[in-house]
Amino acid sequence: MNIAFIGLGNMGGAMAHNLLKAGQNVWGFDLSPKALQQFADAGGVVCQSPQAAVQQADIVISMLPAAKHVREVYLGEDGILVALKAGSLCIDCSTIDPKTIQDISAAALAYQVNVCDAPVSGGTIGAQAGTLTFMVGADAETFAATQAVLSLMGKNIVHCGDVGTGQVAKICNNLILGISMAAVAEGMALGAQLGIDPQALAGVINSSSGRCWSSEVCNPWPGISPNAPASRNYQDGFAAQLMLKDLGLAVEAAGQVKQPIVLGGLVQQLYQQLCLQGNANLDFSSIIQQYLVAKA
Repeated sequence: MNIAFIGLGNMGGAMAHNLLKAGQNVWGFDLSPKALQQFADAGGVVCQSPQAAVQQADIVISMLPAAKHVREVYLGEDGILVALKAGSLCIDCSTIDPKTIQDISAAALAYQVNVCDAPVSGGTIGAQAGTLTFMVGADAETFAATQAVLSLMGKNIVHCGDVGTGQVAKICNNLILGISMAAVAEGMALGAQLGIDPQALAGVINSSSGRCWSSEVCNPWPGISPNAPASRNYQDGFAAQLMLKDLGLAVEAAGQVKQPIVLGGLVQQLYQQLCLQGNANLDFSSIIQQYLVAKA
């Protein structure tokens, strides 16, 4: 397969590396020189613009921070739709609002290009291991066409419905994730303050009813989960500012349908405080610092 990958950050870079390991031809673009160098070291072809990256591609994968970046890459003055050949498949793995990807998909029809959404779950650990879950919003034919490439980066590929429903699934999933991470952080901080060894507490939680992904795979207490960002000073993970963005998407979507999300709103405030304190680029599990500061 000839693949263009737009967005080679912590998630996209690891995903692109798995494509390269599988022997695929991958052209890539990112604004970060460091990300481009790592991509080149892995065997990727570095390009100077998104348009240059897609010229040889049959499949385009994008993994970008926010809706404004996705709109710019696809629909901007130097957007990629005009550079793609008819019949190309574009898979956006960013986490954005459903309407943005629906607008892009509709615009792509004029170029005979298929665009679908496939946001992911599994974090940087899953991206590196190639075990991500993809939540795909597409018609049945387009969904079938995504299987070959997505299976090189993940182990669960779920058809959620039409274009945009992948984003609905991701927003709801990350709402739960943000709440669960805050809950684990709260419990771990309380246990440590009350005098129990954090390793012992984590062992109890992960063999009891409190067990969840946030407690077992990405525990916010340093040293509990060796591969988690908490064990490397909360670096190179899913940034707190991205979790704040996703919680904002959930709160906004809930407002549109008048659906109450009480816990989500509270956790959004916690992440807002964390980011305002200068920790926006730390992994979202660093939310535990809010509790450690509070105890002092």
